[in-house]
Amino acid sequence: MNILKLTTYIGLGAYLFSSCSPNLKADTASSGDADFSRYVAIGNSLTSGYADGALSLYGQENSFPKMLAEKFAEAGGGEFKIPYMDAGNGNDGQGHPKRVLGYVIPCNSSSPTIGPKLANGTATPLNNVAANGPYNLVGVPGARSYDAILSIYSSSFGNPFLNRFCKTPGVSTMLSEALRSNPTFYTMWLGNNDALLYATGGAVAPTGFLSPSLTDTTTFGLAMRLMIDSLSKTGAKGAIANIPDVTSVPYFTTIPWNAVVLTQGKADTLNAIFAGANLTNITWNAGPNGLLIVDSSEGAINGFMRHATAEDLILITTPGDSLTCGQWGVNPYKALRDQYVLDKNEKIEIQERIAQYNDIIKTIANAYNLAHVDMNSYIKSFVPGIIYNGISMNAKYITGGAFSLDGIHPNPRGYALIANEFIKSINNKFKATISLVDVSQYNGIVFP
Repeated sequence: MNILKLTTYIGLGAYLFSSCSPNLKADTASSGDADFSRYVAIGNSLTSGYADGALSLYGQENSFPKMLAEKFAEAGGGEFKIPYMDAGNGNDGQGHPKRVLGYVIPCNSSSPTIGPKLANGTATPLNNVAANGPYNLVGVPGARSYDAILSIYSSSFGNPFLNRFCKTPGVSTMLSEALRSNPTFYTMWLGNNDALLYATGGAVAPTGFLSPSLTDTTTFGLAMRLMIDSLSKTGAKGAIANIPDVTSVPYFTTIPWNAVVLTQGKADTLNAIFAGANLTNITWNAGPNGLLIVDSSEGAINGFMRHATAEDLILITTPGDSLTCGQWGVNPYKALRDQYVLDKNEKIEIQERIAQYNDIIKTIANAYNLAHVDMNSYIKSFVPGIIYNGISMNAKYITGGAFSLDGIHPNPRGYALIANEFIKSINNKFKATISLVDVSQYNGIVFP
């Protein structure tokens, strides 16, 4: 799977919401022991403002680093330059526009309903803005930990989001771009894609250089330490965030595992079909049934079919109306393949590797005296949902108010709460009094 194709889905998470009525205004904004005069943000799609499956001007204007920079300005923060896109539908890195809510007609129906679809019109061109650099926002959709130190990543056949704003394509790195601004303070939220790209591909075993795999902990640790060591040698202070459990976002939790609801008559018909195909290990019952999947532990080609269980996750990328109209997950010849499912073992593998990454991040934060933003614990604490200033929000796809339409990245309100988690940690670590972002001033998903 091409890594840039996966930028449609990169990134992360279940970004839910803190106290119901926070004290937004500090008496006097102070930088404390920090110096925000030259703030630089380093990261991947989550840092760039990527949302709804693409990077757009709207997303950049609602990115959490921009919100932080606006708050830092109250305590001596300086100019914060962003490599803005042109106005328009955004771009996923492969020329596709962002998703929007609109009226769609489901299969087997003549009545339109509201659902996600690609925006009308073309994608926004990835205009080159290198001449106006250096930039303070170095957020590159698709970037893994080690991509941040690779010069080839900025080349014309590397990552188009970095290529469009870097100083010298094929020579520049994300790290060198961050250092160009001579930062006095930085935030870094990197490493999500070291697990997420593998997870969004269904944890399929890698078959080539561009096929995503879980980054090994040695490579991850070396890359992260090199980044932080280089930034810290400038005298800059900073904040580093850890990695949330990527399997908890709507991308993996929206499609129910037991989505096949049958009458007794239909169950009897299916049982006869499967018995005729000598698949007597598959039985159907009246009521909800697990989707038919290929058990990846036995291989996607020679493996055996079975019903999904509550421990399996069905990816939101399962093609279009294939489940309801194409009989995917029901027809014996259309069992869901490995790339559409995370089974129990794959989920555990990913969660355990994320825990290892987070141990490394915590060790780095302690060694370099950084503010540590525990985004993983924060997300787990608010998955049930809360009411924030009278606004009810939870982790459900579209209706929950937390995520954008790609099922992974937050909407502007979600990014506002991410900004607040950074502010809380920075205030605590550096004795600063930066005021919180007013989350209610930012949009959730825009309905037609």
